[in-house]
Amino acid sequence: MQVKKLLKNEIIEEEIISSLYDYIFKSNGKQIRAKLSLIASSIDRRKTKKRLKLASIIELLHTATLVHDDVVDSSTERRGEASVNSFWTNSHSVLIGDYIYSKAFMLMVDLNDIKILEELSDATNEISKGELIQLDAINNINVDLNYLLKISYFKTGRLFEASAKSGAILGGGNQEYIRNATTFSKNLGILFQIKDDLLDYQIESSSGKPNFQDIKEKKITYPFYFAYENANKSEKKSLERFLKDDKIDNKELYLLVNSLGGIKNTNILAIKYMKLAKEASMKIKNKIVRNEMLNLLNISINRKK
Repeated sequence: MQVKKLLKNEIIEEEIISSLYDYIFKSNGKQIRAKLSLIASSIDRRKTKKRLKLASIIELLHTATLVHDDVVDSSTERRGEASVNSFWTNSHSVLIGDYIYSKAFMLMVDLNDIKILEELSDATNEISKGELIQLDAINNINVDLNYLLKISYFKTGRLFEASAKSGAILGGGNQEYIRNATTFSKNLGILFQIKDDLLDYQIESSSGKPNFQDIKEKKITYPFYFAYENANKSEKKSLERFLKDDKIDNKELYLLVNSLGGIKNTNILAIKYMKLAKEASMKIKNKIVRNEMLNLLNISINRKK
């Protein structure tokens, strides 16, 4: 992919920065946000260089958030490899994350489009907001569904939304096109986060990161939330015990959450956001863009990692 080539072509003289940068970008990831940008901007294919630059910016922003997230969550793995904070230190992670953010904003200035700059800087701010409000969901059995959806929007949906919106702006789309592409991507992003929460609750992990990580970090996510809502007093106490214990029996937790409808109801929620995304995509008149978005939607709802 040309975006990957653009990201890796940077020449960095400082050895430590170069080593960190190469380590982070050696694995591809899904690059769905970058793809959204490229799809939304494809209504004007004459702007090839700017389209690739924008997609690279999106990927840089996303990567910086992942590097910082691993520090916040004390994660040891990312995409099946040791995380930067595990391989080096937390300090290395924070600083290389900041470095990647700064590179993204330097490239944004090169685009010379104030609307795109405003959209992406606003999204970056709101992603940080999402990480902060998620801290309130740690060990908090009183969080409601709207609060969890707000976290999903800020943490994941917001950059999906900004990826498509900035791409649509770059492509010179009209207001209707921008609105529909943006709505599709926002709902796709929320769906993506719901699926992430589902994939965390599986006995055998294929996601490239440890399973049941959220509960080990004491985070209330959709499967736990729905299970707790459906639980009786005794079952609630059992679920609360998993939040308190440092050592968790994964199978026991899964069976309890599943028996209380946590998995089923989370799947129902995922389907709801799939339908909302599809509804928005069907309003896009450009058939090629519409079909590519529907393909991303299909990949997202059916993904196993």
